[in-house]
Amino acid sequence: MRRAVALALLLAGCSEAPVEVPGEAVPSLEAAAIARGLVPDPDAAPLTGLFARDADRLCLRADVGEDRAVMGLSIDYGEGNGCAALGTASRQGETLSVDLGEACRFDAGYDGEAIRFPGALPDGCANLCRGNASLAGMTTVRLSHSAGEVAAFRDRRGRFPCAETVAAPS
Repeated sequence: MRRAVALALLLAGCSEAPVEVPGEAVPSLEAAAIARGLVPDPDAAPLTGLFARDADRLCLRADVGEDRAVMGLSIDYGEGNGCAALGTASRQGETLSVDLGEACRFDAGYDGEAIRFPGALPDGCANLCRGNASLAGMTTVRLSHSAGEVAAFRDRRGRFPCAETVAAPS
């Protein structure tokens, strides 16, 4: 009898049909982590912030609403190698649509704490850099949410790209 019960349980466990719980939707792992506060919700994360990694610096100052921001960035590797740009970024979920002018428009990843530029960018983006520097693959992490720190950020040319008085190109 025990063998018959064990065999029945074993066969039941081999079923390919998924087990469904009536009336309950199973949340994704990411949704569950966001709900418990373990992972920041990218849709609720403020855009305003100062981001950096090594010699790469980036500022975002929320403009009209919380889904559009002025963006300034600076890369300074010394000895004639660096980049500087001023533009705008618009958020759609975990994507930032970046417009740095000069035919440099692309989508970057944004999870609320880090900004990741793609490894391949439009040719126009090369005009924003000198020497061997490039914006391709730039990844920065949030250092601050402070609007004051964002406004005080200087690029490699000494400009304040995210100060309230600076207007970003359209």
